[in-house]
Order: sequence, then C-alpha cells, then structure tokens
Amino acid sequence: MPITADHIRTTLTAYLDEHPNEKPALAPVLDLLDDGADLTSRKELRGHVTAGAVLTNPIGKVLFIRHLTLDKWLLPGGHLEADDTTLVQAALRELGEETGIRAEDIALLHQEPIHIDVHPIPANSAKGEPGHQHFDFRFLFSTNSDVSQLQTEEVTDAVWRGADALPDERLRARVAALCG
Repeated sequence: MPITADHIRTTLTAYLDEHPNEKPALAPVLDLLDDGADLTSRKELRGHVTAGAVLTNPIGKVLFIRHLTLDKWLLPGGHLEADDTTLVQAALRELGEETGIRAEDIALLHQEPIHIDVHPIPANSAKGEPGHQHFDFRFLFSTNSDVSQLQTEEVTDAVWRGADALPDERLRARVAALCG
C-alpha cells in the first residue's frame, strides 16, 4: 500500500510531540495536509514530502553525497515512489539506490524522524519544474559498510564527514545525542 496522507500526518504528529517548538516551521506541511493536498506526488508544487537518511558509521561519521543536479553536498534521500509503504522505508530505499549499500547492512537507530526539514528547490527547466518546496523527513541509520556503487544519474561522489558538517544545528545536536 502506498504512503498515505494519514501516515504522513501520524509521522509528523509523533515528531512534533518530541519537538513541539518546530510546529511553526512545519505549519506549511500541516496546512497542505489539511487542504487535502497529495504530498506524496512530486507534481504537488506547493510542496511535497521527500525521505532522507542520516547514515552514521561506527566512528561517528555521517555520509554525504554530491547531488548532480543541485551540485551540492547533501544527505542521501529523494522523492517518494508508488511502491514505498512508509517514510522510513522510502528513506532506506533512497539510501540504497544512491550509495549501493544493502538494506540488510543498515540499522534504523530511531523510529521517528530525527529531523524534518522544509527547504526550497530551485526551478529546473530541463524537467519543466518551477521552484517548489521539499518537506524532507530524515531518519537516522547506522552501518558498518561503505559506499559500493553510486547512482551516477543523481550522485557524483560520496564522503564520510564529522557530524559537525551537518548544516542544521538541531540535527547536529540530535545526531550527537543518539550516536555519541
């Protein structure tokens, strides 16, 4: 069964129960859910949900990928697909696709998202997409494995960096608390 609005709302509510001070920043997601928007569809250009992975290794490093289109170092992740059943499963799928790390070599460290990030995506004329927003539900994973094969259509490189390289202060603190 594909990811539903109820699943997104339940996941978001559980996250906000842990981090109530983030409700104002996540109000656009709640508003779109209340309006009946299909946040699983990348055609919803007011904003749509993506799933991301914060992958740590045994020495506390975090995996970053170099995104081809955006030409930036990011955390692995991407759009939801019709056969995704949960947000955490979508994050795990994206992680495996982009890095070649097998799902059985990855452990989920926290059931709820460790972070939900609302960020703008610039217009992409090649895809005919105007600028829009991503609501990135990020989950914390660990592995003893290393990148085996990059998805070269989307990713140009991968590197392990210290958690201090994470751009969001709240995310850095949460990774340090759960992995430190």
